[in-house]
Order: sequence, then structure tokens, then C-alpha cells
Amino acid sequence: MSHTAELIAVGTELLLGNIANTDAQMLSQGLSALGINVYYHTVVGDNPERLRAAVELAKSRADLILTTGGLGPTCDDLTKNVLAACFGKELVYNQEAEERCRAFFQKIGREMTTNNRQQFYMPEGATVFQNDWGTAPGCGFEADGVHIIMLPGPPRECKAMFTYRAVPYLQSLSEGTIVSRTLKLFGIGESGMESLLREKMNAMTNPTLAPYAKEGECELRITAKAENEDAARALIAPVEKELRELFGDKIYGADIPSLEAAVLALLKEKGLTLGSAESCTGGLIAKRMTDLSGASAVFRGGVVSYATEVKHTVLGVPEDLLEQYGAVSEPVARAMAEGARRVLGSDLAVSVTGVAGPDPDDRGNPVGLVYVGIATPEGTHVRELHAGNGRERVRTAAAHNAFDLVRRYCAGLEL
Repeated sequence: MSHTAELIAVGTELLLGNIANTDAQMLSQGLSALGINVYYHTVVGDNPERLRAAVELAKSRADLILTTGGLGPTCDDLTKNVLAACFGKELVYNQEAEERCRAFFQKIGREMTTNNRQQFYMPEGATVFQNDWGTAPGCGFEADGVHIIMLPGPPRECKAMFTYRAVPYLQSLSEGTIVSRTLKLFGIGESGMESLLREKMNAMTNPTLAPYAKEGECELRITAKAENEDAARALIAPVEKELRELFGDKIYGADIPSLEAAVLALLKEKGLTLGSAESCTGGLIAKRMTDLSGASAVFRGGVVSYATEVKHTVLGVPEDLLEQYGAVSEPVARAMAEGARRVLGSDLAVSVTGVAGPDPDDRGNPVGLVYVGIATPEGTHVRELHAGNGRERVRTAAAHNAFDLVRRYCAGLEL
């Protein structure tokens, strides 16, 4: 199977900006992990003529067309009709899809209306993707040398259908097995990372190496194709070893969702608890920790000490420090971390105080100046950041650095 794909999102609500096209991001990431190159994203409204034109264009430049949306029961759900017509396919009724849909409506205590029947017509010869997360099934078929996959639009359904229906279908089309491994890095920018790897990446064919920039961190995805999974992983292993030697402790994990997930695992491994004292981040560190399942085993809690008096009355930051140095300072970050460790009864505590903007603070400290502290049984360390402009950028950078300090302490690395 060729590896050139185009995504076509169908829905006027996407064009109007009423909803964000999160399906496209998820699908591009998923296809990339399979070694499939996505060259184009197209968004088209619920209009059969414009959808047909988009499909005809996609046929001329892609071997795989993946559509989202337009598979439901309403009159503007026309994706299957248009795709079937474009590829000369008749629509045939799928009894299993109807039975599943009836069972779904019975489960939720509602009666299935007649307009749902249009969801059960599928292009002839298609592999039907039964939908266990909604009512509209998807499908996959091949025609004119192009593979077509249709998935429902609601993000929860689309993600599950892609993972459990489309991915096995795509894997069955490919000769051999494609395996990816993603290394996660913190403490280096995308341009710096890419400059070290440009020649290597250009010379690689199997495995391949692709860099990705995320908010405040980077990824390196190694993708290999072989006759089976073990052989593919054997191709990946020496590349991963070389990258780990090159980037050292900037790599915080592999195939792990986030920096805080790495921290959670390390805290559990070491039997340590964590607390937080936050000012400019407004509770972001605590939120990111408690978003993780199992965080209650290690995270004691957090204090959002946004006001200066809260830093003093709750965390015990001495008034003379606040008056002499100001809330945004190394001594105050140090005292906040130590106060949080004491108040929350945690083994470790992190603190953040800084200027998120859009204006400098009343002492003239610039936007982006942040102090991040960590209090440990052995002492307290504070890191000074200059995170640039933009409230979200500053807050994200501060939280990332707090987690990085915890990671480094738990792993025995230099803070």
C-alpha cells in the first residue's frame, strides 16, 4: 500500500468555526505513527457538489482518503452517497448495523427513528466498521487504486473508530509491520534538536526519524517497517540508543504521554509525595497532576497563593522577604516551596512565582520572569526562567520546569 494520505473533514460547522477540527490532529498523529504520510487536510461543508470536487482532487494526489463526518441520520449527512458515486459503488443495506443501532437505542431507553436507516447503507464490497460508541458505522474500501476510509465526526467516536477499526484495517493492507517509538524531550528547542539531526534524518530510510515540537517540549519519532514487530523493534533499538547518548537526560521518557506522567511514575517508584505552591500558574501544576489516574497516591495537594498576603499567612513566607525582594524573587520562591512542604506534609514541594503578563509587575519585573523552586529533604533549589511573552506560554513553561525539577530530583540528576 502506498503511504500518501489526504484527510477530508465534512461539516459546515467546521467551516463556520463553531467547532474545532480536533479529529484532523488526532488522525494525523495516528497515521504518522503507522508510517503513513499525510500531505493534505481539506475541510468542506455539507454540500455534495463541493464534497465531490474535493474527493476528485484527493483522488489525483493521494492513495488513501480518510473522511470524517457526514455519516449520521440527518439530511445533510451525505458523505457515503458522494463517496460511493465518486468511485462507482452502489449502496447496499447492512443488517448488522441496523441491529446494533436498535440495541443502542434500547439501551438508552429511546425509540429509533426512521431517518436512522440511512446510516445502514454501505458501499458495496466495503469492510463495515461497526460503531460501539455511537450509531453511525464507518467503512473502508478500495477502488481505482485508492483506499477510502470513512469515520464518524464526533471526536469521541472518531478516535475510538480509528483506533479499533481503521488501524487494524490499514495494517492488513500493508506488507509487513510498522512500529513507532516516540522519545520525549525537555530542555531543548526544536531548532536545536533538528540541527543536530538534520544529516542523519535525511540519510535514513528504514527506520525513519521525525522531529515534532509541542508546547514547551519536543518529540522524536522513530518508525521502522519489517516483516514482524520484533524485527521492526530491532531496527529501532540502535537508533534509540544513539539518540539517548546524544541527548542524555533531556530525554524524559519513551512512549509516555507527558512530563507529569513521567513524574507520577518516578514518585511512585521512589515512594515520595509531592505538594505545590503556585502563584502565576494559578493551580496548573495541581491540575495537570490530578488529571492523571493514580495521582492521589503521591500528590498531597496544592496552594494557589496568588495574593501576596496568602503567601505569608498560608505558606509562612516572611513579610520581610516579601517587602525586601518582592513576590517575584528567588528568596520568595524558596520560602514558598519550603512552606508548601511543611503545610502539606509532603516529601517534596514545588513552587512557582512570576510575571505572566501582559504587563510587568509593580516592581518592574519583565513579563516572562519566573522562579521555580523545589524543596526536598536535602535542601531547596530555585531555577530562574525567562519564558518570553504570552500568559499561556509563561504558565506552561513554568509548570513544565516544575515537573522537570521533580523528575531530576527523583532520577538523581543535577537540578
